[in-house]
Amino acid sequence: MAVDLSGKTAVVTGGSKGIGLAIARDLAKAGAAVVITARNEDEVKQAAEALAGETGARVVGMRCDQREHAQVREMVAATVRELGGLDILVNNAGVGGFGPIDELDPEVWDRIIDTNLSGVFYCCREAVPVMRKKGDGWIINIASLAGKNPFAGGTAYNASKFGLVGFSEALMLDVRQHGIRVNYIMPGSVNTYFNDKEPSPENDWMIQPEDIAQIVMDLLGYPSRTLPSRVEVRPSRPGSPKRVD
Repeated sequence: MAVDLSGKTAVVTGGSKGIGLAIARDLAKAGAAVVITARNEDEVKQAAEALAGETGARVVGMRCDQREHAQVREMVAATVRELGGLDILVNNAGVGGFGPIDELDPEVWDRIIDTNLSGVFYCCREAVPVMRKKGDGWIINIASLAGKNPFAGGTAYNASKFGLVGFSEALMLDVRQHGIRVNYIMPGSVNTYFNDKEPSPENDWMIQPEDIAQIVMDLLGYPSRTLPSRVEVRPSRPGSPKRVD
């Protein structure tokens, strides 16, 4: 059954490309007004304009570095001010960085933790009061199978995603009594721009961004009495034996 999101407002972080853009597209097609965020202002504005033209929905691109609490606070305030509310928050923005611990630059550690974990905290902290006031809302965090499967060279990335899994579980318990549902999706290998890579047709064995978007829409279609809190998804056939996520 198709999900009707008419009258709803959604925010998708990291929404200018890849998984975030695919999710934003499906939300817009379902009738939601959508805010997409990214650090690059030109990219996010262009993506929003293209998506609005494609779907006919209201799509707004906002520059927001989610590592900065003040920017997140203003982004949420602007969403409520310009679009009238905030019903769905998809925390998708994330970065990678890998290597042995003694070769890992502290700046890389900070960038990963600040983006993948602290940034999600900032977004949820600002969104929850808006949703709680309405008595309804949905937060979907894009985690990773790296949130339960450690691997060599993954100290920073594993820490951020293990943390995000625990954060999501505790958040669910904090807000479920207020009508706010929390899910987290743990994808394996996705054919996207992650870690400065380019999507490739040769990686057709991988999960595609559209597959994650479909899962988001499926979650939004569940009855209000039901909360599938954790979703693991992996390629149906294996690719590189070195990959654990």
